Amino acid sequence: MWHRPLSYPAEPLPRAPPDSPASKTPKVRPIVTDSPVPARSPAHIGTATAASKAPVVSIRNLEVSFSTDAGAIKAVDGVSLSVAAGEVLAIVGESGSGKTVTAKTILGLLPETATARGAIVLSNRAGTDSNDVLTLTKKQLRGIRGSDVSMVFQEPSTALNPVYTVGWQIMEGLRAHSKISRSAAKAKAIDILRKVGIPDPETRVNYYPHQFSGGQKQRVVIAQALVLDPGLIVADEPTTALDVTVQAEILDLLRRCRDEFGTAIVLITHNMGVVADLADRVAVMYEGKVVEEADAVTLFSNPQNDYTKKLLASVPHIGQGALQTAERASGREQSWQSTAPVVVATDLRIEYPGRLGRGGFVAVDGVSFEIRAGEVLGLVGESGSGKTTIGRAIGGLTRVTGGSLKVLDHEMNGVRERVFKKTRSNIGFVFQDPASSFNPLLTIAECVAEPLVIHGRARDPRAARTRVDELLEAVQLPKSYGDRYPHELSGGQRQRASLARAIALEPALLIADEPTSALDVSVQARVLELFAELQREFGFAALFISHDLAVVDLLADRIAVLFKGKLVEEGTGAEVLGDPKHPYTQRLLASLPVPDPIEQAKRRDALRLLRAAGQ
Repeated sequence: MWHRPLSYPAEPLPRAPPDSPASKTPKVRPIVTDSPVPARSPAHIGTATAASKAPVVSIRNLEVSFSTDAGAIKAVDGVSLSVAAGEVLAIVGESGSGKTVTAKTILGLLPETATARGAIVLSNRAGTDSNDVLTLTKKQLRGIRGSDVSMVFQEPSTALNPVYTVGWQIMEGLRAHSKISRSAAKAKAIDILRKVGIPDPETRVNYYPHQFSGGQKQRVVIAQALVLDPGLIVADEPTTALDVTVQAEILDLLRRCRDEFGTAIVLITHNMGVVADLADRVAVMYEGKVVEEADAVTLFSNPQNDYTKKLLASVPHIGQGALQTAERASGREQSWQSTAPVVVATDLRIEYPGRLGRGGFVAVDGVSFEIRAGEVLGLVGESGSGKTTIGRAIGGLTRVTGGSLKVLDHEMNGVRERVFKKTRSNIGFVFQDPASSFNPLLTIAECVAEPLVIHGRARDPRAARTRVDELLEAVQLPKSYGDRYPHELSGGQRQRASLARAIALEPALLIADEPTSALDVSVQARVLELFAELQREFGFAALFISHDLAVVDLLADRIAVLFKGKLVEEGTGAEVLGDPKHPYTQRLLASLPVPDPIEQAKRRDALRLLRAAGQ
């Protein structure tokens, strides 16, 4: 389902009972500023200057709890934060820490089961009687959404309505908040699309969301947020599903919003490289509380809280995998010489047929590589480079149209399904989003047992339960979790269960397609350690597809770089990431944000030089 446009109402948050302590908190006096936030502001005003200005939003002693059958659950506990014009505040923490709940409370977007106490004071530009969000009516909330505060959601595909053009969706916000003609609204929609970098906006304003790439859809969502010139933008994981080159462009766009429009930004993310690249100040949340708050340089160079130190230590860095790769390779040289490769691609070509008289699209063009027994090959590249297409072709899910692809001694060019079906039990899959790859009507035990039943290793899920319990324990999940349903597990726990299902048949080859992209850094670190342990224990070969170069460097024996369907570079992590030869690999590395604000500023300058050189 897509999110309803911000102009639609949401239920007001319940207030504390009249006799509760929270209700006796003195009323917050409205903030009065000498002048409103200008539509254009000079270059970035800097943290010190921002701190001296009246805040665009001030969160004071915020508490949010949710009513459940088991009683009230407190998601946010006594949070106090503020953001000034032209400042970026990053809120970081693991899943369940309360960061997204805090962000959504600013717009009054919490469900009816939520109860909020405290105060969230916005600079009063919409002309409401009160500027405390928690006291506003539905009509008043509609007035501030879009004009005072806008939100950029994590997944643009669900935030945009698929049945309306992007221009109509941008114009809807304009017409809901002001008396403006359709032609004038369309002109403004075209202008804002141009400002966020959408090519040919006069034509593409009439396009539907599915006609844009993932990065372009995120730009459209940012255009929606900017079109009414709000004083504050709340960006909830705006770059999570994007590859590093597109991510760098989106971060540049958000930086321009801050510098040119004077917009305050609350950034919710688990990517510490993104925080280092964009944030002026950082608030670290854990179990609903802010455990540390500091400017970005201080927090990264001298963290004080133990949880912050643990969070930063969990971030993978390029170069960490060099030693492990060398150790693994030295122990395998003899076995590699005596065994045939598991996968061999020679001039592999995959073309999707055209429709309605249009020519076909070549997704993979003349790619050659091999994966040896027990080896992990990391496949990297931007969206549309052909990574997932190759993974699907290896699994027999996409037809090979040219060249040769041998998988476990089966030629996939022209292979018949009934011939390849017996080989499928030797191939395991780990998908990017375990929530959508599990059947929500089955328990975790039934999901993990599914391949055992399909391939005749067990009569039914009950007969396979002993094996399922062993698999759950192998991925460090209590066997009692087998009786839970997928929605009752966290993201990291679901991904562990997905690993258990992938290795259930003890495959010779495992294909992992972006298995950690949606996980927090701390959860990601545990899943990566688990993946490495399982790979050592079971000895399977693996194709590890990812856009996170540091993750690939940590796990892969060799790395292959794809660009527009072609293999442009291949070698060990030290060769490809330590001394890249191809301009695209160089740009890919320069686009990767590192968790160090000072170093990241240098890398950003290097990326600008590469772009200026036409690379």
